[in-house]
Amino acid sequence: MILALAATLAIVMQDHASLRAAPRAAAPELVALWQGDVLEVRGERAGYLKVYDYRRERGGYVRGEAVRPLRLTEADAPELLAVLRFLRDQPGSEALGISYGAAYLKAVPPRALSAEAFDAIARMAERLADAASGAGYSRADVAAHLEVVTQFGIHMRTLERDGRMQLCYDGELYRRVLTVPGASSEQRAHAVLGLTRLDCIDPDSGPVLRASLDDERRRLLEGVGERDLSALTRSRLHVRRATVWASIAFEEARRREAPQVAAQLALTELLAANADDLGDDRRAEYLDAVVRVGAIRWAAVPPAAALGSLALTATTGDPGQTCVALEEAPGRHDAPLVRRCTYGIVWMASAQPLAQGRGLVLAVQPLESWRELWVFHAGVGGWRIDVLSPCLDDPEEGYVEFAGFVPGTGRLLIARDVRQRGRFRRSFEELRLEDLALVRQASTPDLLRDFGRWQDVAWRRDTLALR
Repeated sequence: MILALAATLAIVMQDHASLRAAPRAAAPELVALWQGDVLEVRGERAGYLKVYDYRRERGGYVRGEAVRPLRLTEADAPELLAVLRFLRDQPGSEALGISYGAAYLKAVPPRALSAEAFDAIARMAERLADAASGAGYSRADVAAHLEVVTQFGIHMRTLERDGRMQLCYDGELYRRVLTVPGASSEQRAHAVLGLTRLDCIDPDSGPVLRASLDDERRRLLEGVGERDLSALTRSRLHVRRATVWASIAFEEARRREAPQVAAQLALTELLAANADDLGDDRRAEYLDAVVRVGAIRWAAVPPAAALGSLALTATTGDPGQTCVALEEAPGRHDAPLVRRCTYGIVWMASAQPLAQGRGLVLAVQPLESWRELWVFHAGVGGWRIDVLSPCLDDPEEGYVEFAGFVPGTGRLLIARDVRQRGRFRRSFEELRLEDLALVRQASTPDLLRDFGRWQDVAWRRDTLALR
């Protein structure tokens, strides 16, 4: 809730403005003021204003040019709104903009109140939280600005994600936007995007709470129409829906429910997004969706057909486990060639035989945004299973998938899509099947000769690694 502001006020316009003990430059500095701080004016002397800071419960003097008078009558509302509109899209001025937004909400009569002010304040609060969570912003400045906006009822939540602290706006004013009659499609879309951020979900949420949050995110996103939206906002909505449906598909698969519909919706929404409309500023959001949907894409594929001379079966092991066994031929009752159990989701539709029955690959997904490739292959000592992970060096999310096989040289073709230390990286590799040693690697399959000739047709048709 935005705090009610009193009359006879001034707003601080710049950071590090000095509140001094006397109206002169040589007087001791009592405290440094920050943009957006609101002061009560009690007099003027020698170019200084005598003020009282209720937030710090301290009085003093501040230079007149460091502050601007703040009038809160109905007649002043249009001017306050004009300043709010100007500051809304000015990075680094979030605290000042939110302060002007609070003043506008105090001045404007209820009959003239629209969703615009709520939308502007919420977007600045979200941007301030993002600045506090990322690099390139002074820690002292952002901490002070966060304290400034707290007095206006702007609340942040703190989460630990990927070894760092993530600050998130609690979204109260975004929810207010959704209740205001006459809110534009663009304003409603911004509100829903602010309320459905994946990085603002506590990573320690249990499966029941997470499923409930994903269902709420789905309902919010489905309630936004695309009419009159900008191309950027429309593509952002498609990307966000894709990530939400990917999460829902994973949860359904983990509960042993049918995930095909949710996974197909995730693919459809991702393909509906135009990466060029998102630009460089939103590219990371799009790439994150590609990785997440790419990890779950096997959920949309029906079970694989017969595997020739090999038979792959999945049975229930210990509670929560799936055990996979490879046998020599269907219908035989010999002991399995090799067997392994996992708590991950085994995508049986991904099973693909290799090398005239001397190898097989299988996609296994232990986490929502993490999919591995199990490689079954025969050696001198018999059959074994090696696990290829998307990345080994400080990984965050990703997937690795089978892309083809070169029969003459016995090389396995794979593709990796991974986010590592905040950056997305895609690679295409040739591995020796016998020991999975790396032979060649490139950032695009066009640089690898064998990819051009031996890549799997179904992989090329369905993969997201080529998008």
